[in-house]
Amino acid sequence: MEKALLYQRIIEQLIDLFKKSEDPIARMATACALLYHKMDYYFWCGFYLLKDNELIVGPYQGPLACLKLAHNKGVCWAGVREKKPVIVPDVHQFPDHIACDERSQSEIVVPVFTPDGQVYGVIDVDSDRLASFDETDARFLAQVADMIFRS
Repeated sequence: MEKALLYQRIIEQLIDLFKKSEDPIARMATACALLYHKMDYYFWCGFYLLKDNELIVGPYQGPLACLKLAHNKGVCWAGVREKKPVIVPDVHQFPDHIACDERSQSEIVVPVFTPDGQVYGVIDVDSDRLASFDETDARFLAQVADMIFRS
């Protein structure tokens, strides 16, 4: 199935599922589970939450994650700093990449914003294949990120 169509079906499912709870952690957990199990190139899918100027792991699916990410290093922090999606075709070429699992080859990070526009954290997705992510992933993951706090 075409990637955009698959994402659109996931968005529609999340709209229905999110009607059952406005809790952001419950929504993140649900989004991770659905994305991880529907997108065959996802190796790891989760959220890192900004707490006291640290990125702490939140809900995720996949292999064990880093519990806390080194400050201002790696793709997740780039997403926080830049406040926009970051697509990395080859994580081994990204300066200061944090390897929570050596099998990770490519990555995308999309910031999650609170209703007042502050960065709450990021959606982080890894693939065990090079160049797995593109603007389609960025666009739809940004929609998922926007849904976390939307009523």
